[in-house]
Amino acid sequence: MNAISLSMWCVIGFLLLEGVNCLNKRCIRCRSRGELGSCGDPFPTNVTEPDTQIGIHVVACPSGWCGKLIEGTTGAFKTDDYGAATQRMCLQRSPSDDQERCAYTLWNHKKVYMCFCNGDLCNSAVKVNAFQYTSMATIFIVIYNIYFGRI
Repeated sequence: MNAISLSMWCVIGFLLLEGVNCLNKRCIRCRSRGELGSCGDPFPTNVTEPDTQIGIHVVACPSGWCGKLIEGTTGAFKTDDYGAATQRMCLQRSPSDDQERCAYTLWNHKKVYMCFCNGDLCNSAVKVNAFQYTSMATIFIVIYNIYFGRI
């Protein structure tokens, strides 16, 4: 097998891998108030080991949209740590404009700060798109194998 065909199979394999990852969407589900729980920011849990923390669950999310809601940061509870609650969840449907964002919104007749994201475990912490890095590495490997490789 020559370098060009091996490189092309690598590219096809990575594209298929991304397609499979799109089918399996999960979200973190938890709720905590102030410093007492482990659901707040910074999120202390490794998402590959969610069972190490009580109250943090990885749940299947058919819509693919996860959310993070912070309540108690405005109004009467603004200066009270007990009033600030963080909740992470799976959303039943996508936002009306299908855009990932964070903004103040009304949730159960309360003004809350809410973030919407689309992707596997995207509401666990800062979202890093591993597919972009994998794609870049694949492109560099293909170019290297075409010009310098001897397989």
